[in-house]
Amino acid sequence: MADPTALHNDVILPRRSVLYMPGANERALEKAKGLDADALILDLEDAVAPDAKAEARARVCGLVLQNAYGTKEVAIRVNGLATEWHAADIAAVAAAGPAAVVVPKVDSVEDVRRIEAGLEAGGAPAATKIWAMVETPVAMLHAEEIAAASERLTVLVMGTNDLAKELHAEHVPGRQPLLTGLGLCLLAARATGKVILDGVYNDIKDDAGFEAECLQGRQMGFDGKTLIHPSQIEPANRVWAPTAEAVEDSAALIATFEEGLAAGKGVVTHNGRMIENLHVDNARRILAVADAIAARQS
Repeated sequence: MADPTALHNDVILPRRSVLYMPGANERALEKAKGLDADALILDLEDAVAPDAKAEARARVCGLVLQNAYGTKEVAIRVNGLATEWHAADIAAVAAAGPAAVVVPKVDSVEDVRRIEAGLEAGGAPAATKIWAMVETPVAMLHAEEIAAASERLTVLVMGTNDLAKELHAEHVPGRQPLLTGLGLCLLAARATGKVILDGVYNDIKDDAGFEAECLQGRQMGFDGKTLIHPSQIEPANRVWAPTAEAVEDSAALIATFEEGLAAGKGVVTHNGRMIENLHVDNARRILAVADAIAARQS
């Protein structure tokens, strides 16, 4: 099963901070070139008025073709399958070849197959992946099927605003009304070896609330968070980066385990705790993520 932090070429790709950028806002798209987000989602859906869809589509696809964002991972969010703009969006994205196409309200295996067929018909390169937004009760109940529907699908993106709306739920600290859906999607991602990104936090002036939700997301097991404002990049990057203490402890744990195996020990302990392969696997993941973050920043 694939490492959920890795691409198919086994190069780990940090996605601590994944920032939505409005496709109709030329100034914002230019500013994004200097932002420290791990990835960008150039948005053709919610952030773009109907009469600006075609112009925004041409603009963001042009930026991708120009490689305007250098080594930064860039995805394009298209309009949903049921909209009048979807077919033209998919065709343009396939021709532009970004790192991924983000598709809202993916509810079924059939939805994934339609997206995949659209990309293939448009000549999309194999490197252009599908990021499926799961944001309805139907998607929560079929998350594993959706995640396993295609090798091209590599990322699940939580659409927590739409999920709360569909559930008639309130946005409350701790997200209790959403935890069942979040958990189901996390299980689906881990069962199928896919990346999963936490949903957005709406109040850009509530720094403490945002950081608390980042911490909750990291503790639950999300690989990173989708963002709506550049001010959210630094806290997300910091929360999802392994601490220096975690890196040091992981390296020491691996060394202790390997020394114990070489000595033929049946039981190996580290800092008073018995350790086994699962602890070593987790330690190696932490070191790999830390190395990938360092490489992106160099």
